[in-house]
Amino acid sequence: MVIAGNCSIEAQAYGGVIGVAFVKINGDTVWETSYNSPKTHKSPGVNIILVEPFSCSRQDSRYFNTHQSAVAATELSTYLRQVRKGVIIVGVTADEPARYLTSAFPTLQQLGVDVSDVGYRGSFVFVAKKGFPAKTQLRKTLNKQEGASYQARLTVDITGIIENSSTV
Repeated sequence: MVIAGNCSIEAQAYGGVIGVAFVKINGDTVWETSYNSPKTHKSPGVNIILVEPFSCSRQDSRYFNTHQSAVAATELSTYLRQVRKGVIIVGVTADEPARYLTSAFPTLQQLGVDVSDVGYRGSFVFVAKKGFPAKTQLRKTLNKQEGASYQARLTVDITGIIENSSTV
């Protein structure tokens, strides 16, 4: 049996008080927020979306408020360590992610995501395959000033084939 996957992921982050953050899978928006969103939908910090590449669908999503919560980075690290090898992880930030992010740096770096240089109201977006840090795609703005003229954005096409042959 051969299973082929073809999945396009487009994601954009924002920092500061302008912009829109979103994740689209094969053109369909599966997550979105902006600074002007109602308070209940605003997601400052790091947002994680897990994607199953062969069905090209969102498996799970979590929000970690690394702007206001001192334990959010630890929770982010714990969550990312529990993700199975081979799963696609999309990370998107909104508003201000850096304030309490420091303790998550080692876990993010294991994914190929080095955001230790992202400062106040900077932003970052990444697509990583757990266990394969060399395949990670990352875009970032380092501060509020940089984010005012550029929103971190990327598009990644994921293709793959799984062959499962059994011998009789």
